[in-house]
Amino acid sequence: MAYLTPAYDPWMVTASLLIACFASYVALDLAKRVATSDRGVALCWWIGGAIAMGSGIWSMHFVGMLAFSLPIALGYTTLLTLASWIAAVAASMIWLWMASREVLTLPRLAGGSLSMGAGICGMHYTGMASMDMSPGIVWDLPMLLTSAVIAVGASGAALQLFFWLRDVGMWRGMLYRAAAATVMGLAIGGMHYTGMAAAQFPDGTVCLSANGLSGSNLGMLVMLASATLLALTLFTSTIDARLQGRWTQLASSLRVANRALQTANEELQKRVFVDPLTGLPNSMLFEDRLKHAVAHIDRSARAMTPRHPKKLAVLFIDLDGFKPVNDSFGHAVGDVVLQEAALRLRGEARAIDTVARVGGDDFLLLMEDVDGVSGSMTLAQRLIDALARPFDMAGRQVQISCSIGVALYPDHGPRDMLVRHADSAMDVAKRAGGGCCAVFEAHMDLGALDRLDLHNDLRHAVALGQLELHYQPKVDGARAMISGAEALLRWHHPLRGPISPAVFIPIAERFGLINELGNWVIDEACRQMRAWADLGLRLPLAINVSVHQLRNDSVVARIEAALRRHQIDASMLLCEVTESIAMEGVRSTQGAIQGLERIGVYLSIDDFGTGYSSLSYLRQLPARQLKIDRSFIHDIAVSADAHAIVDAVIRLAHALGLKVVAEGVETSIQRDILLRLGCDELQGYLFAKPMTAAALLAWAHGGKPEGATDFSPSVLGGLATP
Repeated sequence: MAYLTPAYDPWMVTASLLIACFASYVALDLAKRVATSDRGVALCWWIGGAIAMGSGIWSMHFVGMLAFSLPIALGYTTLLTLASWIAAVAASMIWLWMASREVLTLPRLAGGSLSMGAGICGMHYTGMASMDMSPGIVWDLPMLLTSAVIAVGASGAALQLFFWLRDVGMWRGMLYRAAAATVMGLAIGGMHYTGMAAAQFPDGTVCLSANGLSGSNLGMLVMLASATLLALTLFTSTIDARLQGRWTQLASSLRVANRALQTANEELQKRVFVDPLTGLPNSMLFEDRLKHAVAHIDRSARAMTPRHPKKLAVLFIDLDGFKPVNDSFGHAVGDVVLQEAALRLRGEARAIDTVARVGGDDFLLLMEDVDGVSGSMTLAQRLIDALARPFDMAGRQVQISCSIGVALYPDHGPRDMLVRHADSAMDVAKRAGGGCCAVFEAHMDLGALDRLDLHNDLRHAVALGQLELHYQPKVDGARAMISGAEALLRWHHPLRGPISPAVFIPIAERFGLINELGNWVIDEACRQMRAWADLGLRLPLAINVSVHQLRNDSVVARIEAALRRHQIDASMLLCEVTESIAMEGVRSTQGAIQGLERIGVYLSIDDFGTGYSSLSYLRQLPARQLKIDRSFIHDIAVSADAHAIVDAVIRLAHALGLKVVAEGVETSIQRDILLRLGCDELQGYLFAKPMTAAALLAWAHGGKPEGATDFSPSVLGGLATP
């Protein structure tokens, strides 16, 4: 049988292959969009992507059909042409759905390849059927089967290539997708033209649809439309990919920030509820656990018979002899002792007990599920024995003990009174000599109530104007004139009258009020210096600074601000710190000392001779003067040792360029000895007791000071103001 000879337009063939490659590239890009975890977005991309991808594949097929020509006029029926487009879209939907799976298993690969291959074959041969030929097309079966195999193979290759390229980076992925799309496009084109080659048209064949869809203009229109659709789809996909990348980066940043915030929150929680020095719970966490433990006992009491009621015990533990450790070895050693004491307490307590540090050398221990006094006393004795063992501090044996007070719930009052009652019992144990334990009794609460009342009143003393500074002069021995003064804090209680600093300062330190008082002293001292200066009295002033203030990061800034606010030269202010604090070398206090030196405020080392000084470290301190402790001055006239120590301290200080102040000078004999030894300044009741600012101003101008025991021009051969 003779057949018509077909011909192909090479430009149209090339265009069809380019469209096939472009459609393949877009398909590989779209598959990532369909694989997104957002179901709504994935569904939109699946439907829209299938339309764009199917239109691209169909466009390749239709342009390839238009590139085909016979010696007779050809045309295509509209309905079958539309059906071939639908088949292409359906095949694309199958392929994109397979590509959206997380894993490409062999059954999925086989099923997807066969399904999409069948769809492509359906598209192609439905399109061929849209040529209504009479007589019909004669098919070459081997070529037809070959085209089907190519269709299935191209579909499987496309799936496999996508899964290989899915995790490749953006720029490298674009190159790999371009290469894969070229292979896929050629395979799809090969399937199409193999299928066309399988069709044979006998001589005398007539195309009954010659008046249907045909013409090169139609081919150009289809090519432009499909290319535009594919380009828009690719552009939208690229924008979406970038947005997704930005969202992914933002989400990753948010996760990192969230983890950092969580870590910071955990650290903040730790700082809020944990003592930073010992790592034990602090008072806030202790109160919370005490509240829950009491609530548990109350619930159990309602559910159980009264024969076996559960109890809890609060043990208040105070270290005996800890202050001398700080004074002799410095706060650095004291901190190590506290840490070791915390370990010993935790080691002796039961697993269900809570050990907390509530400030200074005070600890609390919460015992749950105890039968009564005997159980708590047994543990208390173990704690006493544990803390009585020597502490080895860099080869030095440090010996302390502890006093413990015990209060039980519900025997010794409600929850909010337990700690106070245990504290009262601890005071009784301490007054008994320490190293022992006492159980709370009703009469013990009187002293604790008194301290609590003072604590509450002291909180409002600054705001109510109950605090006042008194000033004790320092006298220059060589020039016989007032050289300065020391500011001393006084509290005038509205009901109790004057309260000794020896009473209220420990309360302030124990309950965390010492920084507030210290800040008031700083500002008031600078204000008073300004007031004196305005009246013609330029007098350097010394204030006492506690270790709590030096460990506060803001103390230097507060002093600098007060000096600036009251227009006082920094050299007019001296900060007196005890020898043990100055020598401790702890980073927190040394930062404050260096800060004071930076702004021009000098140190006066107080109570010198009572601590343990390092001469090499003393030489590095920005100190202006040493104050010899009053205990040496008291015995200087009767003790050769005291005389020798004072003489040595004065010589040492002068060798280091420091002035020496002797405090506690009460007799003329002490005065004369100190002047012979070269002491620079004298301070004590011999000259004047601490006095008000107005009294000091009057004395400086020749008046008699309040309470002077031996005030006359002969005290120093006549006093002169600076």
